Amino acid sequence: MKKVAVLGLGYVGLPTLTALAKSGKYEVIGFDINESKVELIKNGGCPIDDDLCAKELKEFKYTVTRDPKDIADATVYFVCVPTPVLDDYTPDYGPVLSATSTIAPLLKKGDIFILESTVNPGTNEEVVKPKIEELSKLKVGEDITLAHCPERINPGDPKWNIYNISRNLGVYPFEKAEEVAEIFRSFLEAELNICSSLKVAESTKIVENTFRDVNIAFVNELAQSFDKMGIDLIETIRGASNKPFGFMPFWPGRGVGGHCIAVDPYYLIKRAEVSGFNHRFLKTARDINNNMPIYSVIRLQDALNEVALPLKGTKIATLGMSYKPNVGDLRESPSIEIKDILLAKGADLRIYDPWDKSLNTVESLDEAIDGADAVAVLTAHDVFSQDLQKILDSGSIKVFFDGMNKFDKDEITKKGLVYRGIGR
Repeated sequence: MKKVAVLGLGYVGLPTLTALAKSGKYEVIGFDINESKVELIKNGGCPIDDDLCAKELKEFKYTVTRDPKDIADATVYFVCVPTPVLDDYTPDYGPVLSATSTIAPLLKKGDIFILESTVNPGTNEEVVKPKIEELSKLKVGEDITLAHCPERINPGDPKWNIYNISRNLGVYPFEKAEEVAEIFRSFLEAELNICSSLKVAESTKIVENTFRDVNIAFVNELAQSFDKMGIDLIETIRGASNKPFGFMPFWPGRGVGGHCIAVDPYYLIKRAEVSGFNHRFLKTARDINNNMPIYSVIRLQDALNEVALPLKGTKIATLGMSYKPNVGDLRESPSIEIKDILLAKGADLRIYDPWDKSLNTVESLDEAIDGADAVAVLTAHDVFSQDLQKILDSGSIKVFFDGMNKFDKDEITKKGLVYRGIGR
């Protein structure tokens, strides 16, 4: 039985570990440098917000370790580590190079190295391949097979998971593509598309997320325009969506975050610059979306002005810090940026997020809204919708800011509150 090692036990690596274990075709071992994470998994816990993964961690056989010696006899290595950007928006290859440096000295002829991390086109050939050859003294394409299958994980999604989302695979040398494809087919129930090159596989993920970023920027700019004109953009998009072809709805909000949309376009922008091309359109989209936290504060401040309240000193129940609803993931979250702007302006924030409590200043929703002058829902966790009536009946709240446009505007205004969303 082949031994497969998965490096990086986060939102991508941990489901990959359990999927491989579930297949029953491999001896599976997970590797992570985070001691507390490894110990939690060993004790039956799950460090990510993924109910399916948490269930499967208890059902299937695998091991986890922090010792590289324990993965030395593997023949297939999956790398599932983060790929952030630096302060100047250039790709941070640190985690990928660290994982590669761990694996490369262990590689033997015939081994397979699979990178699942999202990277810009050319990374495997220009960054990963040289590092493997430097540290292993083996030739990629002759002694070692290098593959790239960019992850498609949507944290917190109860429908789409590692088994039912189609994937794209690039393999070098190409003649090894079917051998690598069989590894993915051992657990993947959806389509596996074999690309003609590593660069095409890399580009598929970048294009997916850049497509979303550009379209979100479009509606975010529309929101600012429609706010000026007094038009409800949400109602407008719903109306436009009844066309059965040629239109796809995207929704405005307080900004985008997470490990993909807020980061991946920069990979393409920066790599294209190296090749002599300037992505003006993509840069504009990034600027628009990066500006949304500031615009959100302007919308909130405008609503407070209606009830003669300043930002400074106003008690604001600040609900939700994660980047998307119903997960405890703070990566690149625009909610955090809004929080920081409000604090800098002297607002008195009562911060509460039931999914990630690390930034909380109160212990409960009740404590957050008690005596608050305004509520700002920055991340629309379902629990806030379920407790809307409690919020509306608090007695002291005069302003309701809906940062993700998830609430019934009419229901809120009927209670006498001033409502503000993004584009409504």
